[in-house]
Amino acid sequence: MKITSIKAWQVDLPLKEGRYSWSNGNFVEVFDTTVVAVETDVGITGYGECCPLGSAYLPAYAAGVRAGLQEIGPKVIGMDPTDLGVLNRHMDSVLRGHPYVKAPIDVACWDILGKVAGLPVYKLLGGAEQAEIDLYRAISQVPPKQMAENVAGYKRDGYRKFQLKVGGDANEDIARIRACREILDPSDTLVADANTGWTMAETARIIAATADLDIYIEQPCPTYEECLSVRRRAIRPWVLDEVITGLDVLVRALGDHAMDVINLKISKVGGLTKARQMRDLCVSSGIPMTIEDTWGGDIVTASIAHLARSTPAEFCFSATDFNSYGTVTIADGAPQRKNGRMTASDAPGLGITPRMDVLGTPVLVI
Repeated sequence: MKITSIKAWQVDLPLKEGRYSWSNGNFVEVFDTTVVAVETDVGITGYGECCPLGSAYLPAYAAGVRAGLQEIGPKVIGMDPTDLGVLNRHMDSVLRGHPYVKAPIDVACWDILGKVAGLPVYKLLGGAEQAEIDLYRAISQVPPKQMAENVAGYKRDGYRKFQLKVGGDANEDIARIRACREILDPSDTLVADANTGWTMAETARIIAATADLDIYIEQPCPTYEECLSVRRRAIRPWVLDEVITGLDVLVRALGDHAMDVINLKISKVGGLTKARQMRDLCVSSGIPMTIEDTWGGDIVTASIAHLARSTPAEFCFSATDFNSYGTVTIADGAPQRKNGRMTASDAPGLGITPRMDVLGTPVLVI
């Protein structure tokens, strides 16, 4: 089997809430996602998707996905999409860095592999460790009272895990955390996610001011070293996200005891092949993970569901149903939230069928 063509579509994904806001005044109202098709000489096509969270979150941006595909696409034509190790090493050799560009190609090839094998991707990633996956809800940064009202609304929808977008003014963040924890049950999980928005001094102060509350602290400071410094002084469950950029940093963080949980974003690390490697190392090291991505629609949500379903429940801290945040459906067969949980399809591959009437005309054909 050989790759004969790479195609890409650009799709706008408006948000149901109108705006998603996080630290340092950043926000997005319409997400710009790229859907990728990998076509083969035997008539089997696989699909992937990459949707960066704007351009101020990670070293990634939406137009960069498509520019990168233009660069790397011709260099994978003729390769066997089911030789995933060979393919990933080749992509790394012909395009240094830019893992988010490679991710949708890798995911599409997993989709192909599943279709060839007649198996869902979660089977190929290790098997069904879970029947259903617990989801978290990201709560956009707004004033404390409104955030608490939003948490209460999503709790009525069945969510029991909440990721609170803080990383703003320290006094207001303390009020946000207190207001939201107050309306939750003891069994509910609250993560205060600063998205690199606090200094070390602000982090220490906020932790002290909320010491009586049951919360997790996520990625408070911009750098690994800053987060580690405060981690060593603070008695809190600690989550790292933005700074866990690949296997090398994960190995260092495990050696430093730098966190209790990581957020494993599929496109940030280059796709399912590398995410599985990191997942397996975390499981072996006793580190739970939130299985997710930077953002996306139905195809991203499907890839998250397959990786999460093949992860032991005790190490799957939560996962994300990004397709429930938007107003546009780009594929049929994608996971759908039910009472704060979802599952991966049992159909071969990712189990999704893109809606070509929504995708429209490709913006890139190689």
